[in-house]
Amino acid sequence: MTVDLSTAIRDALLTGDKRSKVMRTRKLVRDWRHGNLPTGFSAAMPDRPEWPVDLQVLPPSQMPKRGKGGSQRNRVALWHSLAHIEFVAIDLALDIVGRFGAQMDHAFITDFLDVAADEAMHFALIERHLGTIGAAYGDLPVHEGLWQAAGDTAHNLAARLAIVPMVLEARGLDVTPATLERVRSQGDGRGAKILQRILDDEIRHVAAGSRHFAKICTKNGQNPQNHWKNLVKTHFRGALKPPFNDSARLAAGLSRESYAALV
Repeated sequence: MTVDLSTAIRDALLTGDKRSKVMRTRKLVRDWRHGNLPTGFSAAMPDRPEWPVDLQVLPPSQMPKRGKGGSQRNRVALWHSLAHIEFVAIDLALDIVGRFGAQMDHAFITDFLDVAADEAMHFALIERHLGTIGAAYGDLPVHEGLWQAAGDTAHNLAARLAIVPMVLEARGLDVTPATLERVRSQGDGRGAKILQRILDDEIRHVAAGSRHFAKICTKNGQNPQNHWKNLVKTHFRGALKPPFNDSARLAAGLSRESYAALV
């Protein structure tokens, strides 16, 4: 098979080892930026990516409750949960390019490959931080709720954009500031810096999703706010819950009028 963008993405998605997935993602994004990876979509994307073989994956309803105190156990649970979010986010960003890039423009491909590189960096930072508190990614069980959103929207790019960046990642904008302050209050300055970096990057990620969603709607003669609401009602399994980080959401292109009506 010809080595092109899609085959490189597929190889990264089917890499289960955590460090190898990070390195393959970084390499393919670097090759794309330098013009060493030809645009092409010869490879089909897998139904699901590979994760570490020793990772215990549970249904969301069976996940143990995570405490909010500053105990060692709660700190490990928090950072392990964040590591899993970022690890799956690598796959989500790669999959949207490999699955839908052929129908979109160069800017779409570049934007979401940049997202993939960011998520790989976020995961590496968090995994390193986990090591400083005597833990590693894979020590605790995880769930596949985030990837379920990819499966639910595997054949509809507008729905994928509506749910993943514009709902799930946007939720990160809401909850990260409180987590950041809790981590800082526990004296974890390094952790607080990591969360601030992630928050700043996630605004750009949500903005990319919102921007390309609006392009699709304009091309199809659809009202972006109305179409987004309809897609969320159809494809999102949960509910939009306040409080919202209105300023961060606005910076990412999400108006309060659009999401307040779905609370």
